[in-house]
Amino acid sequence: MIRAALALFLTLSGPQWAEAACRQALALGLDVSGSVDAREYRLQMGGLAEALDDPRLRDALLARPGDHVDLMVYEWSGSSDQRVILPWTPLHDAAALDDAITLLRSTERRAASPGTALGDAMQFGARQLAARSDCRKHTLDISGDGISNFGPRPRDIRNSLQNQPLGPQGLTINGLVIGAKDAGLDDNGQAEVGALASYYRAEVILGPGAFVETAEGFEDYARAMTRKILRELDGRAYAQLPPARDQ
Repeated sequence: MIRAALALFLTLSGPQWAEAACRQALALGLDVSGSVDAREYRLQMGGLAEALDDPRLRDALLARPGDHVDLMVYEWSGSSDQRVILPWTPLHDAAALDDAITLLRSTERRAASPGTALGDAMQFGARQLAARSDCRKHTLDISGDGISNFGPRPRDIRNSLQNQPLGPQGLTINGLVIGAKDAGLDDNGQAEVGALASYYRAEVILGPGAFVETAEGFEDYARAMTRKILRELDGRAYAQLPPARDQ
């Protein structure tokens, strides 16, 4: 009798239990605005794939198969130019992670408006995370190589998202800025990385413990992305990584 009742309970509550096993929903927004040329696009997409394939990050993502991470990736530029590249994917095992990496490496650039609508990109990512409301932690990552020049101000969007009811920890927004090391602009018009990091701290990041990671050009993107995601998970491998570049 007890065994039959337990079986019925597990049958009825199985889907809810499966959803509750998501420890973190992680949405990654990649800047594909006009300041990102074809070479930089490939460095960014390949750098994300390389980061996800890093042994330290693979271990952190797959360490708790019964308590998985949900991952999605989207591109953003102008106000109406957001495209989901990787739909929500539960990373239950190595095969799911390998499929995500393969998809990222094979993704081709599409035509998009050249604007940098950072506020709209934040709002889009928050909506995607709202679809994973049963995950315990919700993290939005925004990568960018410049300040917003179109659409709503990022700080206004951030303020509107402060009380978004997403799990016990609410919504966290972190940034990864890609910029030139030296002051001023580089040959491609890329902003100085320290100034851009300060802008993201003032206008974009949200939540307790939110932070900005920096990459000195797109060639440094894989390293910075690896470090950032490890920090966003549980930090076990974070201490093993090289320190952030001085600003």
